[in-house]
Amino acid sequence: MSESQGYRYLTPEMVTRLKSMSLTARSVVEGFISGLHRSPYHGFSVEFAEHREYSPGDNPRYIDWLALARSDRYYVKQFEEETNLRCYILLDTSGSMGYGSGEGHTKFEYGCYLAASLAYLMVQQQDSVGLVTFDNEIRRHIPPRGTMVHLNVLLRALEQVEPGEPTRVSNIFHHLAETIHKRGLIVIISDLYDDEKEVMRALRHFRHKHHEVIIFHLLDRAELELPFERLTQFVDMETAQRLQVDPRYVREEYLGQIENFINGYRRDCSESRVEYIVTDTSVPYEVMLTAYLGRRKRYG
Repeated sequence: MSESQGYRYLTPEMVTRLKSMSLTARSVVEGFISGLHRSPYHGFSVEFAEHREYSPGDNPRYIDWLALARSDRYYVKQFEEETNLRCYILLDTSGSMGYGSGEGHTKFEYGCYLAASLAYLMVQQQDSVGLVTFDNEIRRHIPPRGTMVHLNVLLRALEQVEPGEPTRVSNIFHHLAETIHKRGLIVIISDLYDDEKEVMRALRHFRHKHHEVIIFHLLDRAELELPFERLTQFVDMETAQRLQVDPRYVREEYLGQIENFINGYRRDCSESRVEYIVTDTSVPYEVMLTAYLGRRKRYG
């Protein structure tokens, strides 16, 4: 795919994998989802976006006759509001996301690959996608659109962002729940290092606004296993606080805490009808994502 060439986080190999995949909402978000997600808003003021080839069932009033004269093929004008499903990708770019133990990508890089792949997936199935990058505040907010030109904007934005500041996950989510007015699919990519109760309160805020929510909870394998054997100095990547610890003496307690951390999110998300996917970043992102999409398609 020529649109992906030159972009770090969307590889030609991933584009090939995604061509046969899809990601649709499990619930009605704005109108109904069918075919090319034709919108209930026809007749209102909508913005012309680009052409697509005519398909049986398309309204003939939108055929571009000039394009027919030039190419001898039927094209219809596609409008911004022609898509029902709006996807908002929320990417955590806080300092803790910059961690990587050396097995695979850092959590931040892994998240960027996921965001780029999901953005491509939404656009190629003719839905709209937007991007929000955040740490202790929103760093970039790109509203959803559904064109290849817009996809290029998102891919360039991912290459410009870097992790660094402290996390304020719950505050950001509350703010977005109030400011994203059109119901849609909220995809969160984060290590969720914030007060768990406050994060869940914010996620329920999204659900209260009738958004569907999917969370990719990214954790490095070292965070899951604490494999270190010698006296080690740990540095908080957001506060620079240092702590020297012999992992052999704290491993059991740590593993219990990380298990409770994950299980707490899993339980609370299930109760709140939020889809939760905990992800070990040592598993290649393309393997994880295609497996997830396959499961979602099979089980609905």
